[in-house]
Amino acid sequence: MKHVFRLTLAAGLMLAAGSAIAANDTPVGTWKTIDDSTHQAKSIVQITENNGEYQAKILKLLNRTPAAIARDGEHPLCTQCDGKRKNQPIEGMTIMWGVTRDGDTWDGGKILDPKSGKIYKVKLSMKDGGQKLKVRGYIGFSLFGRSQVWDREP
Repeated sequence: MKHVFRLTLAAGLMLAAGSAIAANDTPVGTWKTIDDSTHQAKSIVQITENNGEYQAKILKLLNRTPAAIARDGEHPLCTQCDGKRKNQPIEGMTIMWGVTRDGDTWDGGKILDPKSGKIYKVKLSMKDGGQKLKVRGYIGFSLFGRSQVWDREP
């Protein structure tokens, strides 16, 4: 009886480990965004998937300077945004939407830069065994844009 219990426990642990590894095959999870110019951690973003559509929400802003806090307050608003996002808190804001899987990449959606209020097309690809996410924002063609690499949070 103990043998069956141990075998069941071992199988369960292997399945759980396999699920954790499989989860790194998609951008679903929590990410630390890295500013492409300063190379400083900028925010914590959570990517979720619902019915094949991926979206991202800013959970927390990081490494804000005393000058930025004095200028924008403890909880900055998206003053440069248009429409329903105008003057809304950046923390908690959905900044990526409409993204779908296309083979080894995820694209077809949009991403918002809350600093400028501009919305770009977006393309995502996994790197380093799912521990990094290449996020490419662009206008028109992917050739004309900029990329960031985000780090997966545990």
